[in-house]
Amino acid sequence: MKKRRIIIILCVTALLITVLGIAARDTKSFKKTEYTVNDKNLPTGFDGFKIAMVSDLHNATFGEGNSKLLSALEKAEPDIIAITGDLVDSSHTDLSVALDFAEKSVKIAPSYYVSGNHEAWLSEEVYEAFIAKLKATGVTVLTDEKTDIVHNGDTITLAGVSDPDFADADYIFESKVGHLTEDSELYTLLLSHRPEFFDVYHQCGVNLVLSGHTHAGQIRLPLIGAFIAPGQGFFPEYDKGIFIEDDTTMIVSAGLGNSVIPFRFCNQAELVIITLKAT
Repeated sequence: MKKRRIIIILCVTALLITVLGIAARDTKSFKKTEYTVNDKNLPTGFDGFKIAMVSDLHNATFGEGNSKLLSALEKAEPDIIAITGDLVDSSHTDLSVALDFAEKSVKIAPSYYVSGNHEAWLSEEVYEAFIAKLKATGVTVLTDEKTDIVHNGDTITLAGVSDPDFADADYIFESKVGHLTEDSELYTLLLSHRPEFFDVYHQCGVNLVLSGHTHAGQIRLPLIGAFIAPGQGFFPEYDKGIFIEDDTTMIVSAGLGNSVIPFRFCNQAELVIITLKAT
């Protein structure tokens, strides 16, 4: 009986150490996930165009001054860096971490930012100060705005929609997306923090959406995946990865930081690199 008890204790201890080890790795380090998007609608001048997506940083740091994350970005040699919301965290706001990262990211590649729900949850005064300082670093802030990007003689539209938590109803968010895409004949790349509106992006004719918000459930269960995600509830459809419907492609990042739950499990933080191919 005593021997059996010892074996049980050792097994439980080993399991606990394994679980803690996985959680520590997934939370404190990140992986680089690469996607290739083949799109017949993409102008040929953008063939090989590379985008680095930084989502849901939530004031996290990887190495001193985010040196490891910035080094990975530099090695990826992106043409642009897309920051898709929740650069800060409303529950333990530290604007200096976000602004320090932004100041360094623009030196690697032109950087574009859209807001997330955590920016929407900041006080109006703090948010306005943050956006002003973010613009001062050289980051292009897309608040329900769009701009053209020219590459190798071709042009695409880069649009950014602010998080729906800045509005009082979903239909306002939907009208914003529609306004950004109406009367445009150009290939459209949309930055949006919310993947749960994939049907809206598809109906509005967006070609490529880059999104985050879900943290891929943050805690994932073997064989099941994400159990719950904000904005989608239990067993979310758009948790992470690539989703395609007709001519609309959406890539959802698992994000880099954490929010309410301070750790990850079976879901490592990730930096996403997308290469566009005109096929």
